[in-house]
Amino acid sequence: MKYLGIVFTMIFLLFAGWQYNDPDPVLWIPIYLVAAYCSIKAYQEKSNPELLVVVTIMSFVAGLNTWLQMTSWEGFFSEGGGLSMKTINQELAREACGLWICTFAFILFLGMYFFKPKK
Repeated sequence: MKYLGIVFTMIFLLFAGWQYNDPDPVLWIPIYLVAAYCSIKAYQEKSNPELLVVVTIMSFVAGLNTWLQMTSWEGFFSEGGGLSMKTINQELAREACGLWICTFAFILFLGMYFFKPKK
């Protein structure tokens, strides 16, 4: 189970790298780097439960706020354009889901912390 920490570390580092060309990388790169930090700490079995609770709440609420800013659902991909952003609604959908992926990982790490086998 702890190897999920390495998997999520790689995922979040990849997400942070993709944000380099984003219009607002100063916001998104640190978000994914914090998630990568929490992931590597979960792998090392040195998670901070207070930090995980705070970032879980923050990422879920931020994702919900971002999702509610959409005026209509336009999907994640542009027809014929792949991942290139054509509308703000597509960007908001991707950002919200990225935050919810972080939320899922944080909840998983909390579970790993609280339900780890006693030595």
